[in-house]
Amino acid sequence: MELSSYLVKSYKALLVYKTVYPDEECRMKKSMLKENVQKLIKSYMNDPIANILLKNSHLTKTQLETLLIDILTENFAENQLSFEEKAKLRLIRPSVTRGAFNRTLKQAKNNVIRSMYTIMLLGYLGVFENSSLTPYIEISNKLKTYIETYKKFLKEGKTEEKELIGILREEIERMLIESQP
Repeated sequence: MELSSYLVKSYKALLVYKTVYPDEECRMKKSMLKENVQKLIKSYMNDPIANILLKNSHLTKTQLETLLIDILTENFAENQLSFEEKAKLRLIRPSVTRGAFNRTLKQAKNNVIRSMYTIMLLGYLGVFENSSLTPYIEISNKLKTYIETYKKFLKEGKTEEKELIGILREEIERMLIESQP
């Protein structure tokens, strides 16, 4: 599968901006923010790896979208957005109320935090040393390699890294599909 050109351009622009203006935060005006946040969310929602991971996670599609809106707007908005403004950025149900947006966001954050505590508990109890979890640890390591290679490609743009990204993506997708409960 081909890399999302929008994500590549956005990430490169962000890297260039942070390189040229290292002391300034990269902020967008509200008019640009809505379009960029929605494009990024569409890219994430169309990513096959993200979809497999989402399907097997403790988050719903709506919770993930809401969480991403909250994180992206906090990182890139020129001025802090109200929850009403954030709610209008949703793609799935853009006419949602502020209260519904906040409830969904709280559920998403709670699910993420509980998942993190589950991972910490299993690590503390030594469960990760069990061979039945080995495929998931291998997938995690492959994902880490994939993300590092992807970031390196965005910075340097080498063709061999793009080819490696494609190979890693296919391998990760296959591993994820095979390991589904």
